[in-house]
Amino acid sequence: MALNCLEAPLDVDIKNGGRVVVLNTKNLPLVGEVGLGADLVRIDGRSMCSPGFSCDSALQVTYIVRGSGRVQVVGVDGKRVLETTLKAGDLFIVPRFFVVSKIANNDGMEWFSIITTPNPVFTHMAGSFSVWKALSPTVLQAAFNVDPEVEKLFRSKRTADAIFFPPPN
Repeated sequence: MALNCLEAPLDVDIKNGGRVVVLNTKNLPLVGEVGLGADLVRIDGRSMCSPGFSCDSALQVTYIVRGSGRVQVVGVDGKRVLETTLKAGDLFIVPRFFVVSKIANNDGMEWFSIITTPNPVFTHMAGSFSVWKALSPTVLQAAFNVDPEVEKLFRSKRTADAIFFPPPN
């Protein structure tokens, strides 16, 4: 069975930000039999893919297909384990539960990742699918040692963008 990632329906599409097609058991049942999933991600020039991690203990092997940009990977202990510029042809690995973020250079960046689970689940630190959304106002106030007004301001500044952030004007 085959799936053309360039013609497949987009799972996420943010204008001037990025788009993603996730290969999982819904659109390619064979991945369930082999225990792998994948995604093809394209971000526009100077856009950012918000920091995120696989919450189902999968690791990712990512190949940069075209373009270039910066990647940062942070371990579970909060220490940066990778911060570098990547270009087409480069490959890197994101271990289980490590957080990864990418920012494209002017020409944009496209990557393909093999993920060690057939139905990958990612949690992002920003955007409409942010882990912040799950935290109560009281928890945020205590965590940041701020009063309710500051916490309300923090929540009001959260963007509704999914996982991609277009560049500032």
